Amino acid sequence: MVRVWYMDEEQTDPRLDHKKTPSENVSMEDLYKKTGVEYFHIDADNFRNDALLKQIREDRNYSYEDEVTIAKDTLPDFEAKLKTFYTEHLHTDEEIRLVLDGSGYFDVRDEADKWIRIEVDKNDLIIIPAGIYHRFTLDMKNYIKAKRYFVGEPIWLPYNRPADDMECRKKYLHDQSRLISECAQ
Repeated sequence: MVRVWYMDEEQTDPRLDHKKTPSENVSMEDLYKKTGVEYFHIDADNFRNDALLKQIREDRNYSYEDEVTIAKDTLPDFEAKLKTFYTEHLHTDEEIRLVLDGSGYFDVRDEADKWIRIEVDKNDLIIIPAGIYHRFTLDMKNYIKAKRYFVGEPIWLPYNRPADDMECRKKYLHDQSRLISECAQ
């Protein structure tokens, strides 16, 4: 089950949990309100027959999928790739990941530009909105296997920060402002 918290400011190994002391946990409801990130529990051992995943794919028009394994023995130039994943960036499309095995961390910025860490594990599906600044790293286990879903042909281009003039960033900020206002009512 996914766990979420505000990160400390330490500049040590990003694969550590980086929880604040005292810990500032974030509920899934608050994560959605603050960032637009969505979470779903999917049976990773039976994902091909999972009714919820089928519905999500249909509702969002995910027509392409692939599988990625990030580990020292499977990913060429492993250390350099991890640094690339951990560089703060955004995408023009949603980033959708279903963890089939292993674990890792997605970090996203809240409305105050603070980092929120999302620990993902087997059975966790998260949807990171287009235009949100985020990054990814493994945890100390150094292994994750995940399905990636796309609308049409995969476009996985990271745009490193700053990218505030991009249309997807402007749309994200507008949509988040509206969501925050709606949730406050």
